[in-house]
Amino acid sequence: MSPMRIFHVHGTQVSESAQLPEQLPAQGFVWISCARPAFEAAQGDIQVLLQKLCGMALVDLHVSDLLNPQLPSAFDSTSQYDLLVFRRLARSAPQAETGPQRPPLRAPVKRSGPSILRRIDTSPVGFAVFDRVLLTVHPSDCAVRDAYASRLLTAPNAANSPDGRSTGARGVPASPADMMLRIVSQMVDGFLELRRELSHQLDHWQTELLSPRSRFNNWTALLEARLSLHQLDEICEDQRASVQEWIDALASWPSAVSAPDERERELLRVRSRDVLEHIERVVSHVHRLEHNAEAAVQMHFSAQGHRTNDIMRTLTALTAIFLPLNLIAGIFGMNFEFIPFLHLQNGFWWALGAMVSIASLLGALFWRKRYLARTGSL
Repeated sequence: MSPMRIFHVHGTQVSESAQLPEQLPAQGFVWISCARPAFEAAQGDIQVLLQKLCGMALVDLHVSDLLNPQLPSAFDSTSQYDLLVFRRLARSAPQAETGPQRPPLRAPVKRSGPSILRRIDTSPVGFAVFDRVLLTVHPSDCAVRDAYASRLLTAPNAANSPDGRSTGARGVPASPADMMLRIVSQMVDGFLELRRELSHQLDHWQTELLSPRSRFNNWTALLEARLSLHQLDEICEDQRASVQEWIDALASWPSAVSAPDERERELLRVRSRDVLEHIERVVSHVHRLEHNAEAAVQMHFSAQGHRTNDIMRTLTALTAIFLPLNLIAGIFGMNFEFIPFLHLQNGFWWALGAMVSIASLLGALFWRKRYLARTGSL
């Protein structure tokens, strides 16, 4: 994976270069994509290049934000460019990225439970959006960048587009802001896929929790799932806030001077709202999963209590049936010399018949009142 890739986008044409451009092309825009260690090593050259191409270099605070692998999703703007930091899903537990002279920031976090939980780890991707330059700073293992670059290089021609540009989901972006929104949308799609897998996993646990024939003992993994859902909720809330700030900043841009520019601005608004709607879908689904997990645990303990009550009711009914029999046996076991039926030849059979009759009557009565019947599958 190349640490730095440079693309020139012009209309429907996309070309990749191995060298940083000396000047802006006559038309189109430039996308400079760097891995975070590469950006740190070449930040001086990139700052000089941005000053030459755009008339302004990145603010020092923004450079620190782009180099920070722990920064949450955030948005900031200046008079010359906008800066968006958006956290994307990592392939595995996040590891501290190391620069030329930088020691690791932290050890990898190990999670228990199913592998789906270990996928809720994120790393930030930074976007510096100029008028004709897009600078992106990615983690070293960012597959999103390479996947989008491959799709961009093979994008279909847009000859039939009204303004000669491809504006579809797989087309060529019309501006650096449009490209930024397309990459962010691709990252949000990863969260949507994760949401489905989490839903399947929690549905499986919910079935186990409510099954009367299984003993659920995977409480550690369930707790990890709840913590992961809380973490995902916080990540998505930061993403939603940053995209909303971008939309507000987009609304404050100067009015377009031509119809194509106004159409391009409207497409940016539509794509921004679409990204925000996708993030809100993830947030809504995460809230629903959290509620379902809480409800499943509550129903589990409620079902356990119901089973216990069912067992105790049955045992109480059986005790009530045998209580008169113990009373009869206790009376005839007294050490008195004269007890009715004690010296009769058929006294034992009369007492035994009375005990059976009483037990049968009480058993029928309790069965009729459903004291001995099962109340359901719980």
